[in-house]
Amino acid sequence: MRAQTVDVKSSTGRVLCCTVFRPGGKKLLAKGHIISEEDIRVLESEGMNTIWVTELEEGEVGEDDAVCGVASEMGCGSLEIRLAAGGRANLMATEKCCVLVDDELLKQINCTASVVIATALNFSFAIPGQRIATVKSAPFAVSQTQLEAVIGILKERGPILQARPIRNPTVGVLYTDPLSGDRARQLFENIMRQRLERFGVATNYVLSCLEDEASVCRSLQHLLRSRPSVILIASTTAPAGPEDVIGQALAKVGGQMERFLAPVEPGNLLLLAYKDDIPIISAPGCFRSAKPNVVDLVLPPLLARYRVSGWEVACLGHGGLLA
Repeated sequence: MRAQTVDVKSSTGRVLCCTVFRPGGKKLLAKGHIISEEDIRVLESEGMNTIWVTELEEGEVGEDDAVCGVASEMGCGSLEIRLAAGGRANLMATEKCCVLVDDELLKQINCTASVVIATALNFSFAIPGQRIATVKSAPFAVSQTQLEAVIGILKERGPILQARPIRNPTVGVLYTDPLSGDRARQLFENIMRQRLERFGVATNYVLSCLEDEASVCRSLQHLLRSRPSVILIASTTAPAGPEDVIGQALAKVGGQMERFLAPVEPGNLLLLAYKDDIPIISAPGCFRSAKPNVVDLVLPPLLARYRVSGWEVACLGHGGLLA
């Protein structure tokens, strides 16, 4: 960019180099503002004859065009792009969704010198109108060569961010206890309701049973026939692993173990399995308190019908210390 001082009368369409203030200190025009005919009349009324502006040089792209170009390639799904002041484009959720982020690609793009991107956390739940990412340019302009390189990477490997919609999810809940399933339901139902309300959902199918292999197996088969988005098992006992009652019942109904143990506190004893495309979660202790735990981290993608892998659960360790 080339900065220069010009006569106010000839500054139409130019970009301000710095913020213009009235004599009393009140901001008149912001840095990066494109001067209009009306602005010229205002500036002259304030007694200003010259103004400091910038001009694009050959091989440069203006900041607004740069961030819009990157924003249009970096995200997909239930989102819209809104241009903001100061060389910034915001990505906003247009409906309830789960934010999925390619962390490695984000790091690569942020190592460039032309634009930077900030996103919500991977697996975040977002509501309509919520900002889930922002793209910021270097002031005024960026190198066209650098911009083309960034957009080329995004076209080849993108997107960085997906806003995966959560539409009409259904939740099945199984309460289990060695003495009485109803006891587990009485202990956990209120907490379960509070947890699901965070994501705007409620339980659709609820069963309770004794915590023995045959009873858990029968109850899971009933819930699976309703094909919910996710099944949550709220047990009063802590599992010893896939070999305990819950794990054995899951295997008996054809569930495939994806992951046992999560690097998250609270919620280390997470057990995640899948029966075909239906995720089943056992997380003992996680329904005793409404405070955030591992269930809150994995529910948004599961409600969005995204298949969370064991590797992705392992990656929750960075930031997994919730309490």
